[in-house]
Amino acid sequence: MNIALVSGLIILILLVIMLIAGVPIAVALGISSVVAILPIMDLEVAVVTGAQRIFSGISMFSLLAIPFFILAGNIMNKGGIAVRLINLAKLITGRAPGALAQTNVIANMLFGAISGSGTAAASAMGSIIGPIEKEKAMTPTSPLPPTFATAPTVC
Repeated sequence: MNIALVSGLIILILLVIMLIAGVPIAVALGISSVVAILPIMDLEVAVVTGAQRIFSGISMFSLLAIPFFILAGNIMNKGGIAVRLINLAKLITGRAPGALAQTNVIANMLFGAISGSGTAAASAMGSIIGPIEKEKAMTPTSPLPPTFATAPTVC
């Protein structure tokens, strides 16, 4: 068997086992990746490579914008602009089943058109729709799938 295939199987099997066991996703991904890379590299090389990958992934310039767009979303929320944008989206969707999810999609489209960034739309609208949903006594996790499915594709 090819060593790459063995490593891929190790990642897949360990990841599934740990997710079934209830281990957090980040921890499961990290542990399964480290265990899968050990047959390919020495432990010291694997640790150094992993640290370099983590820091190079964090230092991406585009990730710096996410906290600022969340801040912009909070400012929009406090200023009332976001509520008006969401009310416009509610008018478009009406009272159909799943109207909050459809409102979320349309609000993401509008915010993505304003900002020009799918990441910005996902982060800002996600931080705005959550409190609105809590206000309406809904589950706090339901806006996440429409937000993350539509926001990167609207721009």
